[in-house]
Amino acid sequence: MIEKQSSNEGRVWALRDRSVVPINKVRARTMRSAPTKAEQKLWWHLRHRLASPASHFRRQVHLGRYIVDFANHNLGIVIEIDGGQHAERIEPDAIRSKFLRSEGYRVIRFWNNEVLTNIDGVLEVIQSAVLATPTPSPPHKGEGKEGAS
Repeated sequence: MIEKQSSNEGRVWALRDRSVVPINKVRARTMRSAPTKAEQKLWWHLRHRLASPASHFRRQVHLGRYIVDFANHNLGIVIEIDGGQHAERIEPDAIRSKFLRSEGYRVIRFWNNEVLTNIDGVLEVIQSAVLATPTPSPPHKGEGKEGAS
């Protein structure tokens, strides 16, 4: 006889108090509602000119303690658009990039003026990254299992 499991067992997310919203989630929502001109332009081009099944990007994505401008989770690509303030923030940006790489993401950075004045060049770099990202193939029979000989 099979015992009936409680309806929330195995559904940890269902037990979370949804009245408490993490601050970074609120910040990401706010940033999505007020994008910079460079973010607006790149977002439009990502959706309309780079639209393909493999290039599904999301904007203002919460990853760890950071919010990245654009992310493609399937391909492991993060796109950051930096304004002038980032010229003085070299060390914090390096720490942020190191964290993102440790999470399996490749970080591509552009300056605001690159996006605003050379969108074709920016899209070419992004397209190259999308096409260069290897898709993992399934393991061959017997591979990937511990203790398999």
